[in-house]
Amino acid sequence: MNKVLTIVKKNMKQYTMMLALLVIVIMFQILTGGKLLFPMNVYNVINQNAYIVILAIGMLLCIIGSGSIDLSVGSVVGLVGACAGTFIMKWNWDPYLSILLCMGIGILVGFWQGFWIAYVKIPAFIVTLSGMLVFRGATLVILQGGKAIPVFPDAFKQFFVGTMPEFIGVWEIAGMKIYLTCLLLGILIAAAYCVIQVLSNQSKKRKGYEYASTGALITRLVIISTIVVWFFTILARYKGIPAVLIVLGVIAAAYTFITQKTVLGRHIYAMGGNAKAARLSGVNTERLMFFSYVNMGFLCAIAGMVFAARLDSATPMAGDGFELDAIGACFIGGASAYGGIGAVSGSVIGALIMGILNNGMNILGIDSNLQKLVKGLVLLAAVAFDVLSQGHVALPWFLRFGKNKPEATLHASAGGAQGRVTLRKGKN
Repeated sequence: MNKVLTIVKKNMKQYTMMLALLVIVIMFQILTGGKLLFPMNVYNVINQNAYIVILAIGMLLCIIGSGSIDLSVGSVVGLVGACAGTFIMKWNWDPYLSILLCMGIGILVGFWQGFWIAYVKIPAFIVTLSGMLVFRGATLVILQGGKAIPVFPDAFKQFFVGTMPEFIGVWEIAGMKIYLTCLLLGILIAAAYCVIQVLSNQSKKRKGYEYASTGALITRLVIISTIVVWFFTILARYKGIPAVLIVLGVIAAAYTFITQKTVLGRHIYAMGGNAKAARLSGVNTERLMFFSYVNMGFLCAIAGMVFAARLDSATPMAGDGFELDAIGACFIGGASAYGGIGAVSGSVIGALIMGILNNGMNILGIDSNLQKLVKGLVLLAAVAFDVLSQGHVALPWFLRFGKNKPEATLHASAGGAQGRVTLRKGKN
């Protein structure tokens, strides 16, 4: 029992966010009269909010590595969309070549910003604020003062807003179609997840690491597997698997592996926990910071093409405010504003919360200004929870009853473990 409580306490933030997601889904399902979980609406939610997940994963590496953010992501999304529209629709370039070029543009943007942040040591806030203005201006120039470029070809859109082909067949039960490929994929993903988790738990046990008890492991596997199969069953009742879901799955799996199983990932966490200690241990923190922003540019390019394909046009205001959704998704998903803490799975959960909030409030017809107020309060609550749970907050000395003299509290963190040194004024 004590081991279970220890594991729950260690992962309290992630469990809390999963519970919050469940509560939000149930709440909007009731308020919308069941419309939230209609198969068509679930399909649309994935397409409409894919960019949040992609940007949140990129933003996560910036936050983990240094606690910094990228304010330019929305403008880069707009820039990439404008370039895609120009390459394909105006210059009649091959769509596949244009996709590669757009990825290259995103990487170049990351090179530019990463250089100033990592090597010139200009604060990320200033560099990316500058980038937000520069890249938005470049978007307007490319679109010749803000003229939208409409209609992308199917060869471009099939990667981002299309539906995966049906390989097995379609069942029709009581007038309802079931796409079998989608259903089978959900079952395979659930089975693969169970096998991977069991093998990982056994490996931890053999090596003497902390591992989950049999009861806790089975409970987690049953809950997660049920949710996965249920989710794919909903999709199987509409059109099947959205193409962008495959893109999201590949990105999430790749970055989960990078952050959890590679030296690069461990070094990023170490840099975020204590940059000076990481540097003294031989970690090239400048290179890691540079990589984080190059990676952010690359994922911005993918998000930009996803968004342009969904709109079926390149518009001057594409990406406006996307940075707020991405940052909010990371913090809501458990990333620490101080760096060194966070997970890809948490960012995905945070992005889902943001997406469902957007969709649910739209279904209810809530005013857009009020929607911003709600999302802002949710973000503040998430960050406040992080600050309080990590012990970074200290009351002003005049609120500390029974203490006549102020204290200076110094915080230090390394890899998520928090230490506190209290300096008191002594008598001479």
